[in-house]
Amino acid sequence: MKQVDDFSAYHDELLDGRYDCVDRIVLNGYFPLGQQGGGFRTWWRALTGSDETLDEPHLQRLAGRFSRRVHAWAKKQGIPLIHCAPGQRKHELAEPYLPRDPDQCGLFLILVAKAPALVWEVQHSKNGVPHLQRKTPWPYVNHYHFHLIDPDWGHITIKMSGHPPFGIQVMLNGHEWVERQARRQTISASKEGNCFVGGSFQALDRLADTLCDEHAIGRLSEVCDRWAYSSCLCFALDLDEQSRSRFYYRYSAFQIEYSRNLLFTRGSTLDAVFQGLIDRTRRHLDVPKLRTIFGYKDRPHRRQGKKPPPMARVLDQSAYDLTVFKVHFGPLTLKLYDKGARVLRIEAIAHNVKGLRCGKSVE
Repeated sequence: MKQVDDFSAYHDELLDGRYDCVDRIVLNGYFPLGQQGGGFRTWWRALTGSDETLDEPHLQRLAGRFSRRVHAWAKKQGIPLIHCAPGQRKHELAEPYLPRDPDQCGLFLILVAKAPALVWEVQHSKNGVPHLQRKTPWPYVNHYHFHLIDPDWGHITIKMSGHPPFGIQVMLNGHEWVERQARRQTISASKEGNCFVGGSFQALDRLADTLCDEHAIGRLSEVCDRWAYSSCLCFALDLDEQSRSRFYYRYSAFQIEYSRNLLFTRGSTLDAVFQGLIDRTRRHLDVPKLRTIFGYKDRPHRRQGKKPPPMARVLDQSAYDLTVFKVHFGPLTLKLYDKGARVLRIEAIAHNVKGLRCGKSVE
């Protein structure tokens, strides 16, 4: 049974409905053998037959082959491939290219940008035995952002390093999954941006709640496997090479967002409640209370020279007729703002799941 918070219960008479939903989900995909030097040598031996060719020119050649295959395939298929400048927001750049046909599936855009990635440095002993060591700090290398339309999850992005062991990052959105499920079940829903602002909130809440049950783990792994091998890794290793070297991905959580959305009966009531909440909260919310709320009441032990985690409350009114109240605590953020005419949206964001101190595995 989902627990109702005190704020929602107190204003229950002023609400027409509410729903909770998982928002942005970012998973890291990694090849377990490729994370250690000995494991990488074992994989290379299975891929090529020996480790005599394990040197930096051959690793660079593998990355170059990946790039040539992606560019050639995109040109042949008529898929836009864009090299991005530093600082460009990839998701916003992809919006004009989103397919107009709601039933279209598959890859529709590839963006290329540089980002840090695990790259192995190979040195040989006097006996010719290769010794692998991670390059530190991680160098900036080309990453390929594969933008796809999935029949269940809608717009997803897989960001893949062009260098072995070809680490990936999968970005999904729970609201798009709920929207597609609602469409199939003919549930009324009105969406503005990444938020439902109308429709049957009770039915939407039941749908969104299924993303938090034990079957959601299988759904996440399934959608990652559906596209990672056939639409991304195939440019680096063909299906025979994947099978021969036993290359497979495991997944861990990196970022996650969760939202609570309250539909008020009237927009004026929403505005009065929200502004009153801000006035009462920002005067009394200080750093000691933040430590208690986020479970860091004890004095933190930090290494010398490291910056302390940011802790702040922010009131952002830069946009016209929009007030955003934020609380930052290290890699965690709480954000409140109004959406549409009558929806108050509360987001809990883990920019890095390690801030939740509950492990990173998908389970």
